Amino acid sequence: MTSSSTIALVTGATRGIGLETVRQLAEAGVHTLLAGRNRDGAVQAALELQSQGLPVEAIQLDVTDTASIQAAAREIEQRHGRLDILVNNAGIIADDPSLPVSAQSLDAWRRTFETNLFGVIGVTQAMLPLLRRSAHGRIVNVSSILGSLALHSDPSSPIYDFKIPAYNVSKSALNAWTVQLAYELKDSTIKVNSIHPGYVKTDMNAGGGEIEIVDGARTSVQLALIEDDGPQGGFFHLGEVLPW
Repeated sequence: MTSSSTIALVTGATRGIGLETVRQLAEAGVHTLLAGRNRDGAVQAALELQSQGLPVEAIQLDVTDTASIQAAAREIEQRHGRLDILVNNAGIIADDPSLPVSAQSLDAWRRTFETNLFGVIGVTQAMLPLLRRSAHGRIVNVSSILGSLALHSDPSSPIYDFKIPAYNVSKSALNAWTVQLAYELKDSTIKVNSIHPGYVKTDMNAGGGEIEIVDGARTSVQLALIEDDGPQGGFFHLGEVLPW
């Protein structure tokens, strides 16, 4: 899974964990498509990595826009004929931290799910025909430990007090999607898993976080490059299995 003929797509990849995921996949020899909502931003980020000798190319893809998703799928088919790795990395937080769970706006819920769940489903549906042409298809859904129902229900867990409702529930739903899709693909050559990147120092955390971006991308890359006997339908962080 590390030859130069391997083709990967990473969504939400113009900065943060997504950009670092592109870098690490490209450093492993994977020809990686760096996707961003804004084409100019994606091109700029791709050019910087290309200047370092890495096999990266830009592609415009807005996960909330069906036409954009379909156009990206057509472009990948025309350029490469297939896709080997899909990393569904794009995600947002729209919750108002000053409001309790019950007072979060319906608009925040809808915007969060549009990107964090429906965007993932839409991109995956569009890319599955291309992934089925791969001998070793891999789908990595970037979730969060904050989507764990088991840990949110346990007063002794480290995330018990981290109630960011729309974001958390969107990641719980993403994990459920992973389980459902893994069942469909269990007899295929495509592996699908969810990952928790860690509490990473990114713009999304407004300067917070405990680990560096380079470490936050590692789990996505690990699951993108698993061998054919690797896991299917699991939830992982740096090799550790997490509870749903």
